[in-house]
Amino acid sequence: MSWAWQNRDQIGHLLASHLYLALLPVLFGIVVAVPVGIMCVRWRWTWPPILSLTSIFYAMPSLALYLVLIAYTGLTDWTVIIPLTLFSLSVLIPNVVDGLRSVPPPVKQAAVAMGFGATRRTIQVELPLAVPVIIAGLRVATVSSISLVSVGQLIGIGGLGYLFTDGEQRDFTTEIWVGLILIILLALLFDGLLVLARRWLTPWEARAPRQERRRVVQVALRGANAGVKGGSI
Repeated sequence: MSWAWQNRDQIGHLLASHLYLALLPVLFGIVVAVPVGIMCVRWRWTWPPILSLTSIFYAMPSLALYLVLIAYTGLTDWTVIIPLTLFSLSVLIPNVVDGLRSVPPPVKQAAVAMGFGATRRTIQVELPLAVPVIIAGLRVATVSSISLVSVGQLIGIGGLGYLFTDGEQRDFTTEIWVGLILIILLALLFDGLLVLARRWLTPWEARAPRQERRRVVQVALRGANAGVKGGSI
């Protein structure tokens, strides 16, 4: 602990760099994954090739991809950010698709009966109900990104990964333990924040049990159908 306190400025700089390299790819990933996931659900024929592409992203070794990108992006932050963005897409896109597909058909039918168009239904009805599944994928992508950033230190860009390589070169295990503990704490912190975000975005999940939510959906559907019949008389 005394070594960590004495070197707190350096550790703080590495911590900030680590967060930047880890969170920016996740942000890029969710911005791309949501529209792509909506596209895959709306036009089903696009899903098989997109799924194959995300599987390829997931199968690519991170270090090999870093080395390939050096020829194009040099030893810059983008050499780490681009591969991590691709890895996040391999997790986020399937979760967005699964989340949208998990919306009960009666809910979609009720929205259509109430006059919701496809875009409005997706934004105001389906996406909010898909939030728990999407955030589950976001948790995995965030924790993975926080962990994989340290691999970038093998090319000189890795945030807290510097503590691993420097500690190994100097045979100083304290430095390695500090880096390991900080990365674990970061992963736990952001995983907890995402859990809180899910609860804030989906307050009905905590208040209504599953059977009650089904009853609400059935009532809404019957009301929508009654309105349609009444309008046709």
